[in-house]
Amino acid sequence: MSRTRVVIVGAGFAGYRAARILNRTARRHVEVVLLNPTDYFLYLPLLPQVAAGILEPRRVSVSLTGTLPHTKLVLGEAQRVDLSSRTVHFTDPEDRPGELRYDMLILSVGSVNRLLPIPGVAEHAHGFRGLPEALYLRDHVVRQLELAAHASDPAERQARATFVVVGAGYTGTEVAAQGAMFADAVVRGQQSEARVSPRWLLLDIADRVLPELDERLSRTADRVLRKRGVDVRTGMSVKEATRDGVLLQDGEFVPSRSLVWCVGVRPDPLVADLGLDTERGRLVVDSFLNVPGHPEVFAAGDAAAVPDLTRPGEFTPMTAQHAWRQGKTAARNVSARLGLASEPRPYEHHDLGFAVDLGGVQGAANPLGASLSGPLAGAVTRGYHLMSMPGNRVRVGADWLLEAALPRQAVQLGMVRSGSVPLDTASPELVRVPRTDRPDE
Repeated sequence: MSRTRVVIVGAGFAGYRAARILNRTARRHVEVVLLNPTDYFLYLPLLPQVAAGILEPRRVSVSLTGTLPHTKLVLGEAQRVDLSSRTVHFTDPEDRPGELRYDMLILSVGSVNRLLPIPGVAEHAHGFRGLPEALYLRDHVVRQLELAAHASDPAERQARATFVVVGAGYTGTEVAAQGAMFADAVVRGQQSEARVSPRWLLLDIADRVLPELDERLSRTADRVLRKRGVDVRTGMSVKEATRDGVLLQDGEFVPSRSLVWCVGVRPDPLVADLGLDTERGRLVVDSFLNVPGHPEVFAAGDAAAVPDLTRPGEFTPMTAQHAWRQGKTAARNVSARLGLASEPRPYEHHDLGFAVDLGGVQGAANPLGASLSGPLAGAVTRGYHLMSMPGNRVRVGADWLLEAALPRQAVQLGMVRSGSVPLDTASPELVRVPRTDRPDE
């Protein structure tokens, strides 16, 4: 007798956790098929350390086939879901069409860069949602500082050494904090007589950095950033982006060749094409993560608008913590629907706190509500990440030890060019083929 096929679309935090739970508890009764563009699970919280040259890319890439031995991996990008025929249509890495039929479906397609209608941003900014973008940023910082060191024009020198990060949330704050340390390390290793002074700007329309977190964490992060030389400007954003710099809302023009876009995320466009009810682009589900009217379809993670039972009338935010836990709930409720577990359970969370790695030994954390800062918070943050990672822990720890003992390697590999990581993409985890042969900026 054939086993029930459960197709999971997306191997982010929610999809990977769902596959792992089903892999362990229901593999004798269920065929688990995981559709994902890459063969790894990306531990996104450590991506800024890849861009800063602390961790090698493979450290944050956990093998799907190595950690999910009883799950069938299908490489491809989901293009659409036919709910009536219970089929997921996709294209494989060689652009060949394919389809997967399912009995049960878990949609965990995640999120992409959120765009705003600001002139020039889509053309000149780069996001920070996948390995290609992190590798591009690392190369770009090194390249701009090397070009600045040999520029004869002082204005060009400073423009190339100026880096603008928009969005002072979790990602933007860490990118600016880690990036400032990395840029300083690159400059210290240069042998040029005209040494440049890297400048980092962190902008956000909110009135403080990390506006979604506790104010004490915000003050800690702000203090560390400013001490490190980051120009933090709250209540400020970009009015226009050009090849030569950014125009701020107050009219100031900042000459720069670097604009990092970290203003937030939006659900994968696949969700909007389903024709089902959405909430701000997220697929509406009930507290059991089930899509109303489709008992065979569940959704979790950034793609799902999950009711927050601790705050009636609200939805859970789009964070890795929620996605990881929702993946477990989705897997359990799929098993319950198939009669392999007791009755389904609603998703209800209890906040464990957040941890922000500010580079070096600095951090800001509030585990279980206890606000921490400085080296203690830095240690707690790295310990939390090591415990949370589903693989590569020894390698990550080894890289941290090497980073503490040896200078960083400031070389550009040139493997990811500017046009290969457009801001407006449905798959930031993949490198795109440039449309023109325009040289990298």
